[in-house]
Amino acid sequence: MTVQHYNEDGTAWDAFVASHRHSTNYHLYGWRNVIEKSFGHMVYYLVARNSNNEICGVLPLVHMKSMLFGSFLVSLPFFNYGGLLCSEDNAGATLLNMARCMLRDVRADHAELRHLHICEEELATKQHKVTMILDLEQDEETQWKALDAKVRNQVRKAEKCGLQTITGHMELLDGFYAVFCRNMRDLGTPVYSKGFFRNILETFPDTSRIISVMLEGKTVASGLLIWFRDSLEVPWASSIIDYREKCPNNLLYWEAIRFAIRKGARKFDFGRSTPGEGTYRFKKQWGAKPVQLYWQYLLEKGKHVPELNPGNPKYRLAIKVWQQLPVTVTKVLGPRIVKSIP
Repeated sequence: MTVQHYNEDGTAWDAFVASHRHSTNYHLYGWRNVIEKSFGHMVYYLVARNSNNEICGVLPLVHMKSMLFGSFLVSLPFFNYGGLLCSEDNAGATLLNMARCMLRDVRADHAELRHLHICEEELATKQHKVTMILDLEQDEETQWKALDAKVRNQVRKAEKCGLQTITGHMELLDGFYAVFCRNMRDLGTPVYSKGFFRNILETFPDTSRIISVMLEGKTVASGLLIWFRDSLEVPWASSIIDYREKCPNNLLYWEAIRFAIRKGARKFDFGRSTPGEGTYRFKKQWGAKPVQLYWQYLLEKGKHVPELNPGNPKYRLAIKVWQQLPVTVTKVLGPRIVKSIP
């Protein structure tokens, strides 16, 4: 068993990912291009090869560092999934040993591996997040009848208020980003650059779309859709709070679910949530069930599992200040800050 840095065109990497039953969208090699172009981070894609020189394990790692958050490796930052993917028992241990060496080489405090399954029992593990998954029906009519009556009424209300949806690609990016920036400012969260989303759409043109909810020609809600195998995910969706009474979010998600069914998806991934919080309850009302996420850590001796989250008291003041800034200012400052927040 050998471990190497993978710097090829991605064909062999993606072939291994496609063959593995536990692979996720974020194991695909294209995300390396997205992260490098969007954020400029050093990215290390490790492969384990067996005695036949066949890939039997992969581990993508991104090195992030800042004065505020320190130095660390993540697989993968900005997304829910990543981490180890192995087809042979000793491939995982070999890749982790290489990752430990890299911690010392790049002077990082820890490595965070984002898993849907516990891959290595001995690693420190956090189970603070879940992803919300809706098992889809075979057709739109059956799916509609399966929805909670309150959800159906909210979708109907949005339609009665004159809201309409359109689905597209790069041509909807400006509207999506305008809504995204406004929503993130209101939440007190630094915003990604528009280039980040452009790079996703360009790298995955056949498996990404934007759905926007319109009112009199203005985008009032919008979401970016990505699909892989039998699952469609909405990693980013936003709406303008001024239009909340018209239920644009409900119409947005219903149209995304309809789109997923037409694509032949069997699962609709609402994305990451903290159990009991507002977004968790919103997703649960659609019939989505929580699926545990396991974030596992390689730690330097004496180091503790990090707490880089909005609930950390030292970040609360920063959130309150951010909520008072003009959206135009957050568009300039946000990408410089958020590139270091995993």
